Amino acid sequence: MSKHFFGDTAVLLGRSLRHIARSPDTIITTAIMPIAMMLMFVYVFGGAIRTGSGSYVNYMLPGILLITVASGIAYTAYRLFMDMQGGIFERFQSMPTARSSVLWAHVLTSLVANLISLAVVMLVALLMGFRSGAGVLAWLSVAGILVLFTLALTWIAVIPGLSARTMEGASAFSYPLIFLPFLSSAFVPTDTMPGPVRWFAENQPVTSVVNAVRALFAGQPVGTDLWVALAWCAGILVVAYGFAMNTYRRKIS
Repeated sequence: MSKHFFGDTAVLLGRSLRHIARSPDTIITTAIMPIAMMLMFVYVFGGAIRTGSGSYVNYMLPGILLITVASGIAYTAYRLFMDMQGGIFERFQSMPTARSSVLWAHVLTSLVANLISLAVVMLVALLMGFRSGAGVLAWLSVAGILVLFTLALTWIAVIPGLSARTMEGASAFSYPLIFLPFLSSAFVPTDTMPGPVRWFAENQPVTSVVNAVRALFAGQPVGTDLWVALAWCAGILVVAYGFAMNTYRRKIS
């Protein structure tokens, strides 16, 4: 079956993308909440927040991008749950289809949908005054980090998508992930936080990812934040992939 993996994944990916094309409201909904947050923080709270940078939209955009991804992966869990409930997985198992291609099709669909949502949020940020001094290599690095971050969170989403008992349970897991950037350097510098909160903020993955993307956007030296961010994303991706595949094998056995 493994020799058919790429062809099967491509066919199933096309199926999932057609569903997305027929229901673009999922992408719109994913982008609306981060855009609303960006408008609120910049135009309501931005004047009261001191970040040491010239433009608050430049400072907080990396965090908004991560919230966009965290919002988008909830739909991955939802689509997986609906396929499980609809018997789609059993139908594919009766066909000469590579088993893991079904999951990879959902994961790649999530990646495409989230990249579109990120592009929409970036466009709104530009209209709000976001400016970057980054070169081509820095922009490619930002894209690479966001892709890796999206894949890591998407494989986390696969687990509840396969194992949840209700539709609400399948997507509710994303709420803590959406909240996590608020306990990081995404919106305010961590040195303004009280001791225990500051320790947590400085030692969780979102802060390193935010700091790396922010430095790349500004055309500044990234330092160790880039490698810490990549290590966090890669580590989460490997662990989540392992748990997701184990859950999948148990479900279809």
